[in-house]
Amino acid sequence: MRLKPVWKRKFVHTTDSKHDLPIAANVLNRQFNPAAPDQAYVSDITYVRTGAGWLHLATVLDLYARMVGWAMAPSMPAKLVCDALNMAIQKRRPAQGLIVHSDRGSQYASELYQDLLKQHGFVCRISGKKNCWDNAVAERFFLTTVQ
Repeated sequence: MRLKPVWKRKFVHTTDSKHDLPIAANVLNRQFNPAAPDQAYVSDITYVRTGAGWLHLATVLDLYARMVGWAMAPSMPAKLVCDALNMAIQKRRPAQGLIVHSDRGSQYASELYQDLLKQHGFVCRISGKKNCWDNAVAERFFLTTVQ
């Protein structure tokens, strides 16, 4: 009879935008085609089903050269997005002034993440409220690569 189980996909929220943390202005404004590498990065979190359960995956994408950093963890603390950005920094050594764009998640608005951006002289940019299109490159990466 060749019966196979069908997994019903559980929806997992990865963005907690209902917080009182400061939000940076969005100046990336859907300019997704920089002229050179290490001018603008986008970042996001998704989840991946594994044999041991769900893992959260944070990625950092260079809008010119694509994935440059990632990190996985069973939960979504601010450290997860910091680890992904730190991998990108170690691999690419971007200069000060790099734009780093994300959604409005509490991890990206956290003091830990904001301090990391300031330490390297990066410019924080965050998507507009209820506007997933501002982070479309990161969203599309997950839809076409990870899921």
